[in-house]
Amino acid sequence: MHFFKTILLFINNKEYRNLLFVTSLIILLGTVAYHYIEGWTWIDAAYFSVITLATIGYGDFYPTTDLGKLFTIGYIILGVGIIIGFINTVYIHFKEENKNRR
Repeated sequence: MHFFKTILLFINNKEYRNLLFVTSLIILLGTVAYHYIEGWTWIDAAYFSVITLATIGYGDFYPTTDLGKLFTIGYIILGVGIIIGFINTVYIHFKEENKNRR
């Protein structure tokens, strides 16, 4: 519940909204690319995009085409920084909110 409240706050705040938009866009980009390049279902493509950018890498999905591998290299270089920025912003927000409650 607290997470959804934070997302709504991010939507209402211009700086946060831009970061949320870019983060969503990069995940959408990966999802569309993997769907068409690798032929994965939309769910599998979205799952792989999130798992890859979160640097979890379970290994249950991986690109098998040369184009998919090349896309993944660029996707990681571009996307990991954006995702880390988003996670850091959420962390700072929660930290400041908890500090204000005390």
